[in-house]
Amino acid sequence: MIGGDLLVAPLTGLLDAFGTALPPGVDPGEMVRIGAQWAEEVHATGRDAVAELAWAWGGPAASQAIASAEQVLADVLAAADRGSALAGIALEATVTVVTGAAEIARLVDSFVTFAEQAAPATSLPQGQLALLAVAIDHLVAGLDVLTQVTGTLAELTDRASALLPPEPSAPPIDSGHHPGPDPAGDEPRSLHTFGGGLSTGVEVRLPDGSVSLAPNETAAAAVRHALAQQGTPYVWGGTSPGSGLDCSGLTQYAYAQAGVELPRLAQEQDVGTRVDPAAALPGDLVVWDGHVAMVVGNGLMVEAGDPVSVTPMRTSNGGMAFHGVYRPTAG
Repeated sequence: MIGGDLLVAPLTGLLDAFGTALPPGVDPGEMVRIGAQWAEEVHATGRDAVAELAWAWGGPAASQAIASAEQVLADVLAAADRGSALAGIALEATVTVVTGAAEIARLVDSFVTFAEQAAPATSLPQGQLALLAVAIDHLVAGLDVLTQVTGTLAELTDRASALLPPEPSAPPIDSGHHPGPDPAGDEPRSLHTFGGGLSTGVEVRLPDGSVSLAPNETAAAAVRHALAQQGTPYVWGGTSPGSGLDCSGLTQYAYAQAGVELPRLAQEQDVGTRVDPAAALPGDLVVWDGHVAMVVGNGLMVEAGDPVSVTPMRTSNGGMAFHGVYRPTAG
């Protein structure tokens, strides 16, 4: 005669595969999140220092020093964004595993209860068949839970891997030949080379009083709505204009106001037509694997720093993989 203990063993084996649950109140992403908050505080302090420096110091050397400092601050903010995103993924993975383990435990309890209640009938062949059928149903349900959990964890692993900076490439082997500088390739690209500009288009007035030309009214409206959020604090996961936005929350909100729906995550906002950075126009989105900003024209973009602000356009962001520049309104 097959006993309930033998039939429940596969389910308890599934439960053991989930491991020991975390103690109540433990957040696996807490330390990463704290580190991201520290990085944001460093960014805020550094931004104020750069602003004071720009006010008190002028000239070519000052411009170069300030540009370098702004790039460092952008890298710090990118690291904070990446850390916050990783903390969120860690918490989501923990919730997935704990929830799956709880469901398996419920299935174990359910079968044990049935087996105890059916014990008097299990001495008969009919009772044995009924007990076996219920055990199979519970095991199938447990395998479904395991499939769902492993699938979710695989997706979270892919998301976390996408946030990690790429491995540094090995330096080239020195052949001993050192040609002179190539003016077209060795000089860093000037910020003014970003954005080819238009001879006609929809005017957008920028905070410095200059005017840029968007390719259409939709892109112009998105830029105006994004610029209107200058000064809004950075909040990880924020989607509240005027009170708290993150990078993709800003661009999603601005385009929604212009009648275009964008995905929520930064790396998923690479929609529309990809364009060369040198041909970027107001409204185009500059997308990395963990950050997104909106081109406003004249070599500038608006992004959710802390707070939302206009910064020089760039294609590097703290080691994140660069997806490209995309025009959601193309076509």
